[in-house]
Amino acid sequence: QVQLLESGGGLVQAGGSLKLSCAASGRTFSNYAMGWFRQAPGKEREVVASISRSGSSTYYPDSVKGRFTISRDNAKNTVFLQMISLKPEDTAVYYCAAAKSWLKTTAGYDYWGQGTQVTVSS
Repeated sequence: QVQLLESGGGLVQAGGSLKLSCAASGRTFSNYAMGWFRQAPGKEREVVASISRSGSSTYYPDSVKGRFTISRDNAKNTVFLQMISLKPEDTAVYYCAAAKSWLKTTAGYDYWGQGTQVTVSS
């Protein structure tokens, strides 16, 4: 079992930045690939970034490429999502999740956090 706890969400103006953190506990963090996702009201959950177990591989969809950066610190059991140039359409609940393999979709993740709200005002 892996427990995940997101933090760092909040209210920010368009063009601003936020850095989300996801702290993991339980099983060995470095054994899991990690992903960040978001879900806006009335919309499906979508992946915004994923990172391999070592951190050597990352994935971003076009909607956030160049603005979001995922990273991880295996020594601190934490994965991060740095977000810059935020837009109102980035407003959503952001989740982190853990998977046994590096993925580029929302499916296949074994453990999920509770989410943190990000609101971008125009």
